[in-house]
Amino acid sequence: MAGLAPGGHAPVLTMSMMGVSALVIGSLIDPVAGLVPLFGMGCLMTAVFFGYFWRDPDRPVPRQEGILVSPADGHAMFLRRERAVGRRPTKADIAEGRVETDTLTGDWFPQPLDDPLSFETEQRYEPVKAGEEQPTDVWRLAVFMSPLDVHVNRAPSAGLVERIEHRTGKGLRRGPFRAAYTKESEHNERVRSVHLLENGHRIELTQISGALARTVVPYVLDGEPVRRGQRIGMIRLGSRVDLRVPAETYISSIITAEDGSEHHPKGMHLMAGTSVVFESNLEEEE
Repeated sequence: MAGLAPGGHAPVLTMSMMGVSALVIGSLIDPVAGLVPLFGMGCLMTAVFFGYFWRDPDRPVPRQEGILVSPADGHAMFLRRERAVGRRPTKADIAEGRVETDTLTGDWFPQPLDDPLSFETEQRYEPVKAGEEQPTDVWRLAVFMSPLDVHVNRAPSAGLVERIEHRTGKGLRRGPFRAAYTKESEHNERVRSVHLLENGHRIELTQISGALARTVVPYVLDGEPVRRGQRIGMIRLGSRVDLRVPAETYISSIITAEDGSEHHPKGMHLMAGTSVVFESNLEEEE
């Protein structure tokens, strides 16, 4: 149901009550040289901003088979074919001493998972050059959410949330916090979730905080089933969401900022739960 996202009612009501109270006091008791009514108007304007920011409109969800919808509102930053070249180390990997340490992103084992498309743990990726494609590659779509976009995230497809994990930068309790529209923001504090879809494929969804947006609020837990377009979380203020899907299974016609399109210089503007970002190509192969 359309309205405000969880967490939005308290700030909107609080600022509204403060604004109305200040206006009443300024009108009937003492305006204090006009400062009290001015304060009241400021509170009401803040309440309007909070209401706009925490808005959570209903969305028509496409019903076609074999599609994935956008997990976030915002502009498509880039769409890249990538390959896993490393993964988070296990205790056994650390004991063997085959761990590479990065001051920003932490420890990595220089080999991907045996099945990279299982997304069992966070992996390190590199772009794939034309002509070097492999069946284990993934497409990564990055969506930049400005402070003016709806910040409620939605499930790209029906399935089961297999795992959810929180990641921060190396040696930091929270952070780092780079601007969400920069490449380095992929290492910001983030929440990574893996969805097992009804067709048996897995996708990886990463909700990334930004320089201002420092709170990722998941709405679902490990083991919960989700519907396509279901609300699954929220990132407050400007931020970013990355979606990785098996490259051999899905195709996309999304125009991104990297494409340099005259009509979409910032990339296509996507709507969570409504805009189709990937389509299955299995039927074409058959």
